[in-house]
Amino acid sequence: MGAQVSSATIATVVRAADLLMYFKDAPTRDLGVSEIADGLGMSKAATHRMLASLRVRGLIELDETTRRYSLGIGIMQLGLAYMEHIDIRRMAHPELVRLSNRTNETATLSVRVDQRRRIYVDEVVPRREVIMSVSLGTPYPLHAGASSKAFLAFFTEDGIDRYLENALEPVTDGTITDTAALLKELRVVRERGWARSTGERRSGAASVAAPVFDHKGAVTAVISVCGPKERFEAEFDDCRDALLESTARLSARLGWEPGRTER
Repeated sequence: MGAQVSSATIATVVRAADLLMYFKDAPTRDLGVSEIADGLGMSKAATHRMLASLRVRGLIELDETTRRYSLGIGIMQLGLAYMEHIDIRRMAHPELVRLSNRTNETATLSVRVDQRRRIYVDEVVPRREVIMSVSLGTPYPLHAGASSKAFLAFFTEDGIDRYLENALEPVTDGTITDTAALLKELRVVRERGWARSTGERRSGAASVAAPVFDHKGAVTAVISVCGPKERFEAEFDDCRDALLESTARLSARLGWEPGRTER
């Protein structure tokens, strides 16, 4: 008897979850009972009971005039609670391990500390004799290197203009310090979704970097793959493809959907 009750309870929870997720992909924000029942293959009576139960917890709302249902404020509260507890370093680390193992190069994670600088907060290095390693916690300007450009390219136009009000100080001889050249590079980075650099932040190093987007389409972090310049050139395409797969997976976990990038 206990097993039967447990199975029935689990089935009810699964159906409730399916119902809530059905709203996420619905073409309109509100739905009628018949639409929901048909979409989920449930009876109207069972659908109505489930909607009523979800309303009690504020997960579903009913428009008394139209008799149509929509997601309730409880869903927003759950989402905000989830976002507040996200630890991007912990979440991204398995991707860095996978990325480094696949490319046999160093994988890094960067976050912004303000409107002008970013830092490395994690790295995974390969098991090979010659590698590139980064300094965790050291701030770098947002115009020097692939990871930096992957942040700056997705600033608003006003944000980029404000950044360029100050002189572009070189970090190495390869750092882009010409405003027009940097603007042209940033447009390319934004259009293709990834940045590339050779010796811009560190002489003798090359890298490719791509942003991780959150549920609003804002850049929450940047992941890169880097290695010695001579070796990296030959393996660039494979590193870029592996990188974009990693950032897409991590962005999806943060609720990002293509086409929702902020501007």
